[in-house]
Amino acid sequence: MEYWLTNARLETGFAWDDGRVVGTETDLFDLFVRDGEVAEIQKAGTVDKADLPVKNANAYLIVPSFVEKHIHLDKTKLGAPWSAVTPVQSIVERFTLETDELAALPVGMADRARKLIDMELRNGATMFRSHIDVHPRAGLKYLETIQEVLQGYSGKLESELVAFPQHGLLRSDSVTLVRDALRSGATLIGGVDPGNVDGDVERSLETMFELAVAENAGVDIHVHDRGEVGKATFWKFLELVKASRLQGRVAVSHAFALGDFDGAEKAELFGELATERVAIVTSVPIGGQMPPINDLEGAGVTVHVGCDNVYDCWSPYGNADLLERIGRLGEITGRVTEDRLAQTLGLITDGVTPLDKNGNQVWPKVGDDANFVLVDASCTAELVARRSTRKATIFHGNVVAGEL
Repeated sequence: MEYWLTNARLETGFAWDDGRVVGTETDLFDLFVRDGEVAEIQKAGTVDKADLPVKNANAYLIVPSFVEKHIHLDKTKLGAPWSAVTPVQSIVERFTLETDELAALPVGMADRARKLIDMELRNGATMFRSHIDVHPRAGLKYLETIQEVLQGYSGKLESELVAFPQHGLLRSDSVTLVRDALRSGATLIGGVDPGNVDGDVERSLETMFELAVAENAGVDIHVHDRGEVGKATFWKFLELVKASRLQGRVAVSHAFALGDFDGAEKAELFGELATERVAIVTSVPIGGQMPPINDLEGAGVTVHVGCDNVYDCWSPYGNADLLERIGRLGEITGRVTEDRLAQTLGLITDGVTPLDKNGNQVWPKVGDDANFVLVDASCTAELVARRSTRKATIFHGNVVAGEL
């Protein structure tokens, strides 16, 4: 497949005044897409198209497509009749009740997952990391269902699946099942609160990392625990990352306890997270439990934003829109300037932004994957702040949502 994507608006640099960034400069370009990559970039209207197919971007801004680092494709209730959250007394009661509620829905998991994927594609995401519940009551059924669904999206997205012992790796005696899931296509192992759910921080984490090393898997654990339990979890996690040599393949989602560190201990821990290349993933919750994102970035820690739950047994909210999440993050963390807003896009693109922090144009380049979102915005800063309309999503050169 090859074609020219004409009249695409690309950012070329920041506009400066007296040493300050006051705007973003753009221009129109024609991009030649071949075999899923950007093969050529020219100023708009300067190259003979030689009777090749043409798709007109109509001067819409082009930005990198989005990366969804935290979603639960197996849990959503999208497509099923409305139901709010059933009150429970504990997280353990929620685990148990959720299994029954999902099984009772009149719309099957596959159809519900497709609705969530389609919504994400329309909103600009083309890469998904989904946590899939693995526990004795579900076996590998959820994993197998989502794998079959994803096969139907071949050529439209990339995905990675986390074997996720939601009910506790030790508490639900799911070690063998998780190992089976890793041998059946999951590429990461997850977990929930080794302290408050599994009841043993050290043994829970050690078992998780033993599985990861044995099966050559990455790790993405959910840590909601706060205070001394949460802090101890992070120190043990870092110890095991070093011992297992899994640097760059590990992440902690939620990570509320990072807000409980201060002073020299905070500086030490954040420095270790950066050195060991531990990524922190946040869904930008409302209510003050978000980890200190500005401090983490200042220490060099990789931060990602994900949507997490989208209308499920845990929350009736969520619209699978990563732009809404980083817009919310920008408001909470005080990101109001042109350059700061522009860099915030990197939280949902694996760090890829059209301009670097100094305003140098770094994306797209010849040889890059042709993964784009066409948006109705004058620049990235406006896109982030105003949650601008997405007109089309392109993955490896294919239009997978919207129209061109």
